[in-house]
Amino acid sequence: MCGIVGYTGNHEAAPILLDGLSKLEYRGYDSAGLAVRNGTALAEVVKATGKLRNLAEKTDNGHSLPGTCGIGHTRWATHGEPNQINAHPHVSGNAKSSASGSVESEVVGVHNGIIENFDELKQKLLNHGYHFYSSTDTEVVIKLVDYYYKKYKIGPVDAINRMMVRVRGSYALAFMFKDYPGEIYVARKDSPLIIGVSDGESYLASDVPAILKYTRNVYYIGNRECARVTPGSVSFFDLNGDEIQKETVQITWDAEAAEKGGFEHFMIKEIHEQPKAVRDTLNSLIKENKISFETAGITNEFLKSFSSIHIVACGSAWHVGMVSQYLIEDMAEIPVRVELASEFRYRKLLLDKNALVIVISQSGETADSLAALRTAKEKGIKTLAVVNVLGSTIAREADMVLYTLAGPEIAVATTKAYSAQLAAMYCLSIQVALVRGKIDTNDYERLICELNALPDKMERILEDKERIQWFSAKYANAHDIFFIGRGLDYAISLEGSLKMKEISYIHSEAYAAGELKHGTISLIEENTLVIGVLTQKELIEKTVSNMAECKARGAYLMGVTGYGNYSIEDAVNFTIYIPKTDPHFAGSLAVIPLQLLAYYTSVAKGLDVDKPRNLAKSVTVE
Repeated sequence: MCGIVGYTGNHEAAPILLDGLSKLEYRGYDSAGLAVRNGTALAEVVKATGKLRNLAEKTDNGHSLPGTCGIGHTRWATHGEPNQINAHPHVSGNAKSSASGSVESEVVGVHNGIIENFDELKQKLLNHGYHFYSSTDTEVVIKLVDYYYKKYKIGPVDAINRMMVRVRGSYALAFMFKDYPGEIYVARKDSPLIIGVSDGESYLASDVPAILKYTRNVYYIGNRECARVTPGSVSFFDLNGDEIQKETVQITWDAEAAEKGGFEHFMIKEIHEQPKAVRDTLNSLIKENKISFETAGITNEFLKSFSSIHIVACGSAWHVGMVSQYLIEDMAEIPVRVELASEFRYRKLLLDKNALVIVISQSGETADSLAALRTAKEKGIKTLAVVNVLGSTIAREADMVLYTLAGPEIAVATTKAYSAQLAAMYCLSIQVALVRGKIDTNDYERLICELNALPDKMERILEDKERIQWFSAKYANAHDIFFIGRGLDYAISLEGSLKMKEISYIHSEAYAAGELKHGTISLIEENTLVIGVLTQKELIEKTVSNMAECKARGAYLMGVTGYGNYSIEDAVNFTIYIPKTDPHFAGSLAVIPLQLLAYYTSVAKGLDVDKPRNLAKSVTVE
């Protein structure tokens, strides 16, 4: 959600901080701010509401804020309305507003997360003479650290550790102390934070793209740990204040992958990167025409051992789980239940001790998915993570990890990460089916051949996107769109509908086609767009029949189907064809026209495609 950056070194900090924040805009925000120190001078704080360019203009692109040590923040409002006073950084002093100017404060800080017991802590601080100028939980944390720092006359690490013992909730925090120029102190619990180092310089950020152009060597700070960041070095401490050793991890992403590369938006760039993301993910898991999970620590013996599977995820990753349920149950004949992570953790779980819980998350930091993972581990259930970010919290805490190789995904609406997750789950489904004797070696080899052909077929769809662009302009002013399908086609419809609603702001819903007549068909009006996903041959006729019921009530019909199903053209008004593939994998092809439809509709409406309103890329708070 919120984005944090920090820098200390030999260069001017503010331009670097602004550049880092620009790489985190995809996370969603309503305001932004910087705090910069110039040697031993007081921290200078500048904030602005709205887009990051407002902050850049206010600081002359950072040049009016001299200093080589600083922290920056983009805020997603949780406690307190989005305004300049509630924007970060916050200070321990009692100024009514720290909107701009030098701040006479012991502690200045920024925060990503939610402090659940901030009311209780705020009352404690009020009793000790503190005053509050904002409505945020963050100001409470900054003042709590200040309180411990002054009362016990201790160093920053000890003050931060005392704070961590008292607060409940999630946080990534970065502090600057008046008495420690050139140093930044950070602490973390559940919210993401990485620290990068290079020659004589150190960086910190909520996500890799913010610092990728400066360094590839990063540290991952653990839960309830803090760190002292100085130019070119980092020291880590546990909750007792004892120093702990960590190794750097090298980021292998291409820095250019986090840039638009000539495309108008990140989303369309990432749609075009899907063939590569799928190819790279498949190549990491298929060796000499055999699926291998050796690097993930998954053995064939383990794949034979579990009695059932629970797939836990949020948003598009949950839709990947829905596709996977159909695949695994059909191919491997294992019971699969797909769970929303936000629900999984809050109900009575009747989990077989021999079950497997699979957690799917692009970022590896999704708060609800992480909580679900921990719930499963507490119950002694084996866990497998499917994530895209090396060293992320979910990846570190799961028993086993399948990494997808989608590279950095910047647009809020996921495309290539979704497709890479599907590829990983295809491999898992096939291998489980083989080791359990549900498919023979001929089927195994055929399915792997079909998998390896997917990237080229995806590229063929992208070569014919102009028809979809034309159609999108035709329906850009629609009020309601319905996506329908049966079986795997229903699972793909869910993703198509989500893409449409999240970036075009058009109300859209996905339904299992057979459910239309149980109520939803009453919503069909003249020219309502109904999109049918028609890739499962044995179910096409039934879905077409449901679409005909809509057409009889004035609906305009679009169909997405495979080459060869030309009779579809007689039943619908507009048809998109995808290359033939094994029906189990058709979703990887059918989803691309739906992504393009959503993208071009958003463009036609003049909307902010990459940063849709009210949404964040990585939801790191509950």
